Amino acid sequence: MVDNKYERIDYMPGKRRYIYQRSDVFSFSMDAVLLAKFVTLPSKGKVIDLCAGNGAVPLMMSLRTNAEILGVEIQEPLCELANKSIQYNELEEQIRMVNQDITLLNSEVSWGKYDVVTCNPPYFPVTAEKGKNENMRVSLARHEIACSLEDIIRIASRLVKSYGKFAMVHRPERIVDIVSLMRMYKVEPKRIQYVHPKAGKEANMVFIEGVRDGRQGLKTLAPFFVYEDGQRYTKEFQDHYERS
Repeated sequence: MVDNKYERIDYMPGKRRYIYQRSDVFSFSMDAVLLAKFVTLPSKGKVIDLCAGNGAVPLMMSLRTNAEILGVEIQEPLCELANKSIQYNELEEQIRMVNQDITLLNSEVSWGKYDVVTCNPPYFPVTAEKGKNENMRVSLARHEIACSLEDIIRIASRLVKSYGKFAMVHRPERIVDIVSLMRMYKVEPKRIQYVHPKAGKEANMVFIEGVRDGRQGLKTLAPFFVYEDGQRYTKEFQDHYERS
């Protein structure tokens, strides 16, 4: 049931999950879906998604695992949307949301107990010239207002168990910072994949997965090219993105 004029229900890629969204807050995007497809998931166990938004990553991960999934989101309206989606998709036994600032987590989580931690974080640092959208809800989703890149990696390192995995999506220009911080917090980068808008264009997304207390050895996966000429997906990307 849609509660207000801003709210809608959308299919997610593959059409096996529905998601509640609102036009006045940040909606899920391609990077969330791709992160849920990139991360290595156990068949069961415990998974936690930080900066969960309206629950896109947990919803898509639930297609690939029977693990318990906890989503953490600071914005109450987004958390409410996620809970509505969880109920609509009848996933209450698998997915649960916590409305909390990730830097203030305490008894809501099990420290050092998660098999996998994922995060689709705010990408952009706040500067004097750039960083705050007029819509504060969009700003919190896009800019490092409530948490920094270091906060995310530090907290993920505390949450994941030894030899568990942490996976995130970010902008390629931050990859040096990401790798440096992962190693600082004892998460060894193991898999990386770049996504390009089209052939001949620079990558605009990077997915990286590391292992807590893991050994050195990084694999670079084949890149994806999203679009052909115009706005039509390449066949390879469409098969990957829309496969449920």
